[in-house]
Amino acid sequence: MSRHGYYPESHQAEQLAAIGAYLQQARQDAHLSLDQINASTLIRPSLLMAIEAGHIHALPEPVYIRGLIKRYADALGLDGAELAATFPVTPTVQPSGGISWRDLPAAQLRPLHLYVAYILLITAAISGLSHLMNRSVSPLAEERLVNQQMTMPMPTEPSASPTPTPAPDHEATEEQRPVRVDVSVTAPSWVRVVSDGEMTFEDTLSEGSSHTWTADTQLTILAGNAGGLVVTYDGQAKPLGEPGTVAEVTYSAASPTALMPDAEAIAFRQLSGDRPPLTP
Repeated sequence: MSRHGYYPESHQAEQLAAIGAYLQQARQDAHLSLDQINASTLIRPSLLMAIEAGHIHALPEPVYIRGLIKRYADALGLDGAELAATFPVTPTVQPSGGISWRDLPAAQLRPLHLYVAYILLITAAISGLSHLMNRSVSPLAEERLVNQQMTMPMPTEPSASPTPTPAPDHEATEEQRPVRVDVSVTAPSWVRVVSDGEMTFEDTLSEGSSHTWTADTQLTILAGNAGGLVVTYDGQAKPLGEPGTVAEVTYSAASPTALMPDAEAIAFRQLSGDRPPLTP
């Protein structure tokens, strides 16, 4: 089993080789060099060469290879999302081919069947005994029960009182509002947006552009140049982070919280060619 999920490496390598050859031909037809592609995508030339040559071992994990393919194809004016989708990354469970314990001779032994039958017999006996005990109530006990019920006072109906109307729960109403984040770009920055657990955007934003993203419960923005983004949320506008730094911020109906896992930062540096993020 390969390090790139449950797909055989041969299958992934074949797909990568076909995609890389297609991108290389498109680049040459456009009379563009690898340095020019590097300048527009921030993907270092060694990774671009590995994609074109189909050298899967020189590239990061499949999910990041797909992101590299998308950015490379977009820089050539192609449909990056469609081309990247042809590279397999979703794991599929392959049958192990081992022998199930049910196929072993020990699972066919008769004592196991006898044990199950013995348990069923005990359960049926307990159920029958309980039924007989319930029917063995003496007539005297039944008469006492009837007399007791006849001498019990009849309950009086309580006077009807108006049912109080619950006050509106302002906190619940506040939490049900959709999350909306407006972003103004003051300097180029690579950005990934995850809405309600699904990635909805990943690209490099240009200076002077503005964007709006929404989510039902939670919205996460990961930026390579956090100081280049001015975020407006809940009526307040402020930079996502310091210029030239990687930052990840999660917004919810309650309040935004900032989080930048080390693994995410390492992955971003792999994609950006082990160089500092875009700075103003």
